[in-house]
Amino acid sequence: MAEPRMAHPLVPRVAHVRRRWRDGPDVWTLEIEDGAGSGFMPGQFNMLTVFGVGEVPISLSGDPADGNRIRHTVRAVGPVTRALARLRPGDPLGLRGPFGTGWPTDALDGRDVVIVAGGLGLAPLRPAILQLLARRDRIGRLTLVYGARSPDQILFARQQDRWGRRSDIEVAVTVDHATSPWRGYVGVVTTLIPRAVSDPANTVALVCGPEIMMRFAAAALTDAGLPETAIHLSMERNMKCAVGLCGHCQFGADFLCRDGPVFRLDRIARRLALREI
Repeated sequence: MAEPRMAHPLVPRVAHVRRRWRDGPDVWTLEIEDGAGSGFMPGQFNMLTVFGVGEVPISLSGDPADGNRIRHTVRAVGPVTRALARLRPGDPLGLRGPFGTGWPTDALDGRDVVIVAGGLGLAPLRPAILQLLARRDRIGRLTLVYGARSPDQILFARQQDRWGRRSDIEVAVTVDHATSPWRGYVGVVTTLIPRAVSDPANTVALVCGPEIMMRFAAAALTDAGLPETAIHLSMERNMKCAVGLCGHCQFGADFLCRDGPVFRLDRIARRLALREI
């Protein structure tokens, strides 16, 4: 019997929207039924196609244990993402992936974990949080620090509230600009990092958000005593092919789609400090 042919990585397979819901202003989460059942690692991304409109890279934001049902959280800011946000249950879309490197969740046994997220950057980190909570007895202290521009822009607000009521994860949320009746922290997310790190020699940090926020977060984490080898960041560039052929996402010597998007800080620290790379 002939072996089944593997799908070409540049050819999307057809998937269908199962559900959709709003997760913030102009932010929608799509639950997609993927018959291929390829699975994914936290931190990876898919290329999503709206037929007749275009294709974009979108991080996976669901639970890696969910099987064939995958989730993508999308901010509707351009033609393709606006078209994705308009898709309804049953609508088809093209899907390629998963691609890229993931968060090192399998290498965190016995370590404290600090997760630093800004804005939509919580979406690529959500699978890692869910996986770590499922393995909660294998790691030490687990802390999420999250920053948003304002209270109404907090991503996954209800789920963050549920996490905050648990005893096995510490959640601290801050906003740049407070509005009534907000009673939480006000200020940039980096101000929460020192109190999140209690044992720097035994702590690993996972960071995702706007690049300027990640640069300051990396500096705050190293100031708190973490070595660069213990800090992991998810980078973003203009990905097109997702397999390292087109060169659009080149970041110095690396292609983010193939060698990233998750990197250890010691590998990219010098590049982060340079403009327009």
